Amino acid sequence: MIMLYTNITTIKDFMLLGFPGLEPTYYGPVSALLFFTYLVIVAGNVFILVFVGCERSLHKPTYLIFCHLAMNDLLFGTVTLPKMVSKYWWDDKIISFGGCFTQMYFVHSLGAIQSLILLIMALDRFIAVCIPLRYPVLITNNTISVACGLSWIGTFLRMMAVVFHALTLPYCDSNIIVQCYCDHISTTNLGCGENVKFVKTVAVVLAMFSLLVPLTFIIFSYISIFVIVLKMPNLDGRYKTLSTCTPQIFITCLYYLPRCFVYLAHAVEFSFSLDVRILLILLYSLFPAAVNPIIYCFKTKDIKEILTRRLKKTKVRTEIK
Repeated sequence: MIMLYTNITTIKDFMLLGFPGLEPTYYGPVSALLFFTYLVIVAGNVFILVFVGCERSLHKPTYLIFCHLAMNDLLFGTVTLPKMVSKYWWDDKIISFGGCFTQMYFVHSLGAIQSLILLIMALDRFIAVCIPLRYPVLITNNTISVACGLSWIGTFLRMMAVVFHALTLPYCDSNIIVQCYCDHISTTNLGCGENVKFVKTVAVVLAMFSLLVPLTFIIFSYISIFVIVLKMPNLDGRYKTLSTCTPQIFITCLYYLPRCFVYLAHAVEFSFSLDVRILLILLYSLFPAAVNPIIYCFKTKDIKEILTRRLKKTKVRTEIK
């Protein structure tokens, strides 16, 4: 398979370095923490998918978007965390050449898909607040399904080109990836030849496009919403309108703010140690996936009310018994 792309690639597998400064004494606690994080991600996002799927009153566009985000978070955690856990639990740090590029493909695809789903989420709130009379016509379950479906399909197709472009490089020197999972930058840093810089530049441009174009519209949407809210004469109306956007704003900030901080720090040449850099990447990659279900449950009125009602019913039945 490798020979299809180059006849001088000599690396058959890669070694994931993880946190280079971490002492072996702490491998056990770190693997336990990563395993717990994975359980939280799986439990929280599966709960959202099942809960929304079973509760007919939640079969609405907003909650359909939440389901797409939950699926994305669940897949991202599954693609990255099991290998990280096995690295620190069983010292299983070797990943095959094909396995590494497959992981890279899904890591970047799912990251780009989440950015597009957040854009759809912002569009949903923008229309609901700024042109509410058109909302039932423009935003339906079908339109949201089509928009999210195109985001998944289009991104998966586009990322195939990015990964195949990276595969055109020969890999013939070091096989040590200074990261907890295979990403484009860490992997192509190990490439040989004069095309490495070009491959990395193309990937960075596409990544910035995937990040900044949705972010621009998201910022415009929420600024427009805030302007509309501030113009409302009724304070109670302002609060109710803004509360419908609170979960989306929290989720968007969790995704974009840490990424923008890391990119900005890199742009101004503010350097982190390798361990801090890897930790920051893990935090902005995995923390939202673990926290988003909590935001859905406690910051979304409909879900919170249904959960409260069901808990009260359960409590009453327990007291009767």
